[in-house]
Amino acid sequence: MSAFSQTRTRPTATLTESITAGGAKRPRRPYDTDVTRLLPRWLLVVVIAVLVAFIAVPVLYILFGSVNSDVAVARGEYFPSAFTLSNYVAIWDTVALGQGLVNSLLTAGAVAVASAALAVSTAYVLVRFRFLGRLTILRGLLALQSIPGTLLLLPVFVVFANIASATGVQVIGTRWGLFVTYLTFALPFSTWVMVTYLRGLPRELEEAARIDGASSGRILRSVVLPLSWPGIVVSAIFAFLLGWNDVLFSTIMTTPNTRTVAVVLQVLGTAQEGGAVPIYGQMMAASIVCAVPVVALYLIFQRYLVGGLTAGSVK
Repeated sequence: MSAFSQTRTRPTATLTESITAGGAKRPRRPYDTDVTRLLPRWLLVVVIAVLVAFIAVPVLYILFGSVNSDVAVARGEYFPSAFTLSNYVAIWDTVALGQGLVNSLLTAGAVAVASAALAVSTAYVLVRFRFLGRLTILRGLLALQSIPGTLLLLPVFVVFANIASATGVQVIGTRWGLFVTYLTFALPFSTWVMVTYLRGLPRELEEAARIDGASSGRILRSVVLPLSWPGIVVSAIFAFLLGWNDVLFSTIMTTPNTRTVAVVLQVLGTAQEGGAVPIYGQMMAASIVCAVPVVALYLIFQRYLVGGLTAGSVK
């Protein structure tokens, strides 16, 4: 009986060993690895190197020019022969750069906070409730993104001027007038970002909270908001950039006391040193200083950006 058992089990063991050995020795086909790669490795390295060079060369030129003299930069010198920090000291006296930074931080920061807060509540209503005109509002949010801001400059200016003449409240030339202007353009985009993000959140969590007796406001505060931070951060950052980078509206609707940093840089770009050589070093130093808040903002909230930007892409 034992001999029969050995006879019966040996072919099975042999077959199992052959399958295992065959699986271990199976040659790997070229398409078994890196199936998602579109380019060969060497070509991918070349493409990445070219893209990095396109970004790094201008940034390094600005950085080197900010620690170089105006004459050397005008002469076309890329790497400075002598490093100096005098440009970073002089920019604060040449133009009102400090006041421009304060105005931009206050205006753009307020727009970012208000836009994100209004967007998440508006998007929650548009996504979770059914009412007449809901689809029209959603389509209108997309349509507003296709209207250039240049076309709305004159209508916004006329509206604010009529408000001032009718009520006696000055709007043009104030920070809060610029805040309302930026919020008008930032809110549709922020709302659409949050609509896309909230569509990906599971309804079961809200239903469980509603079974426990939570109201819609409590669900928004306790369930939706903690899960929506990536989308909120993305909408807030884009609203902040809208106010930080704008030159058109801030040029028309501000006074010398309420100018944003973008207008201050524009004024600095038209200034001359001795009427001969433009102050290239100070312009590049001011550009570096003005870029620091935006870079810091991206570095701080980097982990939220990827999740917020890709929200709704996978169902």
